Amino acid sequence: MEKTKILIADDEPINLEFFEVTLGKLGFDVYKAEDGYTTLEMVKEIVPDLIILDNIMPNLSGWKVTSLLKESEEYKEYRDIPIIMLSAMDKVRDKVEGFELGIEDYITEPFNFSEVYARIRAVLKNRVLSKQVVAREKRLATVESLNESLRYFTAHLREPMAELYEMSNSVNQEDDGAVKALIEKIKKESEEALAALDGLEEEIGELEKTPDIDFHGGALKDLEEKFKKRYKALKEENINKEASG
Repeated sequence: MEKTKILIADDEPINLEFFEVTLGKLGFDVYKAEDGYTTLEMVKEIVPDLIILDNIMPNLSGWKVTSLLKESEEYKEYRDIPIIMLSAMDKVRDKVEGFELGIEDYITEPFNFSEVYARIRAVLKNRVLSKQVVAREKRLATVESLNESLRYFTAHLREPMAELYEMSNSVNQEDDGAVKALIEKIKKESEEALAALDGLEEEIGELEKTPDIDFHGGALKDLEEKFKKRYKALKEENINKEASG
């Protein structure tokens, strides 16, 4: 199982060493950055699950790093990475500024590690829950997309198939013109039906590639079973008609 990656950004070597040792012993993969620019580079390189960020650092402050990660187009794919801000500033306005920038938590120094660890676990738990919600929404959207395609397909297939059925029952096999017209109609409708099936198959293929989607589970599996039962019933009905005829 892949370990949770935590990036510690602080210009104090003693703090970096402390977090590296303590969080490492707790089973986390710990990465270190000593200034703002290095922090941004490492975010792209390792894509951490959590950033613990000192707000006072050389080159770029923690405020600026947070602003770039949460608002810049260059870092838009990293916006959901949670940030815990470490600060020696305990004023309300500083905390408010941090939360307005998009941090998940704000811890003032000196800190108690038991409290820091509890907050780390809380933030990571919320991140997992958020991912689960997003994954569920993707699954629902996938099912709805497939349902829409199936509704469209069945709605546009029923009428021409019913017309072909009527034509095949009433055609005079001795009438070459009528037989030819039926064959042409079958060819035309078959081509359109196959094109629609190709499109549906392509959509299913794309949905199967969608990350975080269990395409063969849940509602989609139920949908597949319903279609199998309906197909089996129609097949048995046709067999019975042929036997009685």
